[in-house]
Amino acid sequence: MVRATQTEIEAAVAALRGGGLVAFPTETVYGLGANAADAGAVAKIFELKGRPADHPVIVHLDHPRYLHRWVRDMPEVAQRLAARFWPGPLTLILPKAEEVNAVVTGGQESIGIRVPSHPIAQQLLTAFGGGIAAPSANRYGHLSPTRAEHVREEFGDAVSIVLDGGASQIGLESTIVSCLGNEARLLRPGHVTRSQLVAAIGELIEAGDAPRAPGDRSLHYAPLTPLEIVVAEELEARVAEYVDRGAKVSVLAMRPPLQTRPQMTWINAGKRPESYGRHLYNHLRVLDRAAGAKILVQAPPLDERWAAVNDRLRRASGLGGRANESGAG
Repeated sequence: MVRATQTEIEAAVAALRGGGLVAFPTETVYGLGANAADAGAVAKIFELKGRPADHPVIVHLDHPRYLHRWVRDMPEVAQRLAARFWPGPLTLILPKAEEVNAVVTGGQESIGIRVPSHPIAQQLLTAFGGGIAAPSANRYGHLSPTRAEHVREEFGDAVSIVLDGGASQIGLESTIVSCLGNEARLLRPGHVTRSQLVAAIGELIEAGDAPRAPGDRSLHYAPLTPLEIVVAEELEARVAEYVDRGAKVSVLAMRPPLQTRPQMTWINAGKRPESYGRHLYNHLRVLDRAAGAKILVQAPPLDERWAAVNDRLRRASGLGGRANESGAG
């Protein structure tokens, strides 16, 4: 089990209590954390990331017993989800407590709460003894970090403390479910699937008039290189369009190339959804560094196991989020 040293945890806690920022691992991606009760500290997250002020951040707790500090009430459907999936990769949107500052919620009357399972996140939260507001530790809209070096590449010395927990176990951001009005709405697919949610609570309703949530912009989780999703049958032909005119092109596929080509960088990410998702952002970073004219991504399957991957790829390409229940289409 990966754990931080006591010295590292003490330094991180001191930074948080002093109004500073700390990057730390969760089982999903690395977070950029501030004391959620310190509006000035949370504002530093927005400034460093270049994050819009109306875009809420998730508050992380080490245990649901602290919910009363942040949440006005816990609807029954939220209680059932929390009992089933916390600690873990699920964020619940709940009615915020009156004293929660609007900078945390993006000015909304709701708040996102998560209890992460990563041992270092748990160490930090327990030692800090409060809520840590933490979006992903990257510039707004860019690829989320799944390794400590990704955070350092993104921010350099701007974040003095980066707790290193190795590569993220899941590699994609948490599932987000709104529980307002005691109705469960899936706002962002993740490791916890639609079927798992339904099994826990009986039903989900369509998103409808849902609150703003992290990662809900049409272009998000994006590399600097333009990204295009291509069906498998057209992949080689699209590669040839670039190579034949002397342009470099990068490819994220689920198989090896039919032939090697100059000017082409090809990653075979395989056909297992959990492995594909775990390595997705790291693969896209590698392809981004290849500095091609385009990143071509073979369209994954449309079944539920790929919903989170399809959602992130659609946003990375600028096509927006879920087009159907599977997260792509």
